[in-house]
Amino acid sequence: MPNPHPLFNTYKEFINHTSDEPDPSLPMVMNYLANFDALLKPIGGFDAVSGFLRSYSNVEATFVSYRTHAERLLLWALLIRKKPLMELRRADAEAFLEFCMNPPTGWLGPVTRSRFLIKASDKDLGLCPNPRWRPFSVKSASRTPDAADLDGLGTGAPYQPSRGSISQVFSVCSSLYEYGLDEGLTSANPFRAIKQKSRFKASRSMEQTGRALTPLQWDFVLTTAEKMAATAPERYERTLFIAATLFSMYLRVSDVCGRVNWQPTMGSFKADHEGNWWFHLIGKGDKAAKVAVRPEYIDRYLKRYRRFMGLSELPLPNEQTPLIATLNGRPGLSTRMVHSIIQELFDRAVDEMVSEGRQSGEIEALLLASTHWLRHTAATLDAPWRDAKDLQMDLRHNNLSTTQDIYYSSYEDKRSYSLKKLGLKNRD
Repeated sequence: MPNPHPLFNTYKEFINHTSDEPDPSLPMVMNYLANFDALLKPIGGFDAVSGFLRSYSNVEATFVSYRTHAERLLLWALLIRKKPLMELRRADAEAFLEFCMNPPTGWLGPVTRSRFLIKASDKDLGLCPNPRWRPFSVKSASRTPDAADLDGLGTGAPYQPSRGSISQVFSVCSSLYEYGLDEGLTSANPFRAIKQKSRFKASRSMEQTGRALTPLQWDFVLTTAEKMAATAPERYERTLFIAATLFSMYLRVSDVCGRVNWQPTMGSFKADHEGNWWFHLIGKGDKAAKVAVRPEYIDRYLKRYRRFMGLSELPLPNEQTPLIATLNGRPGLSTRMVHSIIQELFDRAVDEMVSEGRQSGEIEALLLASTHWLRHTAATLDAPWRDAKDLQMDLRHNNLSTTQDIYYSSYEDKRSYSLKKLGLKNRD
């Protein structure tokens, strides 16, 4: 069995290289992944994590943290669980979290700065993996590196993850699968399915971090988007429009970027004979659907963006203008680009919260948020005020029970409050 091997380079190398000019470590990583059975889909797992990290590459600290946990999960899936990354299920997720709480000695090593080293003996290859690198690090204040370090032994201190670090593993890995759901790479988020979340989470407040922002956090996101659009409209009016669109109609990223057989246009908005607006789309599984459009979105965000684009305030029947385009006018955006746009917005909103002196607990979930959270945030905030069947139709869930289980199971306080003034007598 191959030993754990670094799969992703430094932040600087990662962001400075593209498919046209690949990272110099890539050939070595591909050779390593070629050692695995093709049934484990090692390249597919690598590509999934690469795309996920690319969507969080605006802030170095975030990238480094996400790389650590996602890389560990991919290596564990290939080396230990022997299952394709995007096919893991709840029991696998629980096993991985248990693994992270007590990783084997061979996965532990000293703190090292370099993941890859220049290979002096062979200039053609250029790089080689650092033999001292391991997925997990054990810090020790007083020790001298020796030969034992090369095997991950004798690190001088036991590995003791904090409860907070395990919470972060949970949140990052859950975000990875939310990204996978958005991209159509998987059919389930195994981390969200975990039953006994308290074993792996620091507090109950973390339970929503795989899904939704609080009203305060969402208000900061939307207000920040409006400020950005007002300051630099040529760059950020589109950001505001994308955020408002995803939130307002509970959309997935692929719903605004399009699919192989369908591209969204402004003509996807259609008014019925009573003046109600609907957004028509081809959703996941190539299913045609229409989503109700709230009037405030039409009046405040759709009209605003269309005015900025030099269009009439309301879409025309069968209008072929792309729903979103690149800044230089090319039709459509990649899902990766939309993830990057929203991540920049989240980062700016965090800065706004910090500048206002908000408590770390209020900022916590926003630091871990992904684009897919906008869909869940909107549904979570709307659920108390909408009929479950209506919400199900707009979320495009196949079963009403799915909507009820996710969005109507956490309102015990509301249920209790609704009974407080209801006595047994004098009900008139």
